[in-house]
Amino acid sequence: MTDLLSGIRVLDLTNVLAGPYCAYQLALLGADVIKVEAPSGGDLARQLGASAELNAAGMGASFLAQNAGKRSVVLDLKKEDDKQRFLDLVATADALIENFRPGVMARLGLGFDELKKVRPSLVYCAISGFGQTGPMRNNPAYDQIIQGLSGIMSITGTPETAPLRVGYPVADTLGGLVGAFAIASALVRQKTTGEGAFLDVSMLECTLSALGWPVSNYLTAGIEPQAMGNENMTAAPSGTFRTGEGLLNIAANKQEQFVTLCGLIDRPELARDDRFAERETRKRNRMELKDLIEEALARDTAAAWEERFNRAGVPAGRVLTIPQALAEPQIAGRHMAVRFNETAELGRPLTVVRGGFLVDGEPPLPRRSPPALGQHTREVLASLPARSKAEAGS
Repeated sequence: MTDLLSGIRVLDLTNVLAGPYCAYQLALLGADVIKVEAPSGGDLARQLGASAELNAAGMGASFLAQNAGKRSVVLDLKKEDDKQRFLDLVATADALIENFRPGVMARLGLGFDELKKVRPSLVYCAISGFGQTGPMRNNPAYDQIIQGLSGIMSITGTPETAPLRVGYPVADTLGGLVGAFAIASALVRQKTTGEGAFLDVSMLECTLSALGWPVSNYLTAGIEPQAMGNENMTAAPSGTFRTGEGLLNIAANKQEQFVTLCGLIDRPELARDDRFAERETRKRNRMELKDLIEEALARDTAAAWEERFNRAGVPAGRVLTIPQALAEPQIAGRHMAVRFNETAELGRPLTVVRGGFLVDGEPPLPRRSPPALGQHTREVLASLPARSKAEAGS
């Protein structure tokens, strides 16, 4: 069984990426995730993505990426009737996720202090750019803003091209993953003691935490991290290498891996060369070593070298495009992609990706396709206690 969170109800009030991605992880594990959206367009991600047609239909590709498995309910939290319906929903919920700016929910009269009167055991997760406290707490934050402020851009790229943005919303994604981990942890305590929790997730702090090695090198060794392109500062040869066809990542981080590599490329003398014989000398002379290795790699393709190196215990992998990565048998064999033949508002099949792990050998999969705006409003509200049933039918 992959439904580790079966019986858990989560209210998802979030928009765009960090919050929806957080709730998606919980939906994959079997939680009943109810996406509460405003009637005026719902989640902004419904309008975002590469397809103008999908954006116009309110089912943008950005929305589709992290909202499968959820049910959508439309409520206007500024209206008293809808606010009451929302409170009735809260009374049935185990957890709630929001990613508004700090104070927005409190101004609506729906902050944690108010909601726990309705549901004392509620796990309330607030995801924001900077957290609920501190001098930057009210600043608007998008992924690129966090990438810049965290230092991640300063070490991305080469010395000539840095600072560069990481090519996908890494800070948003980290915020969502940390939020899901924190919620799952708080749910364990909730089920053990009946206690709720207020979880204050800062995307900036999540990103700094994930920058463990660069941050540690500065804090403990006083070394300010620098952009090194595709090179690995901790070892050589470890980086991206040109071959006769295609690019190849090699991570010969251990001495025995380097010696093996030298034999495989028919250059065993490199392992005895004073410039390359030890880890530290290789790091100092990494570019000379790289040129010599690339000269030897030019004899064959990246795919051929990848197979040869891995068979001998030297970590290596081709540099692929996203379409190439998705087409890999490794991905297909572990059912990373999930296809829905019936999808609300699309009129055609849809494929999404799941989370990154298996449970007892089985992939946790979303049980329903991404919802149309308000698709489940009547269904969800009709299942609430008597007063809300009457309202749901009005």
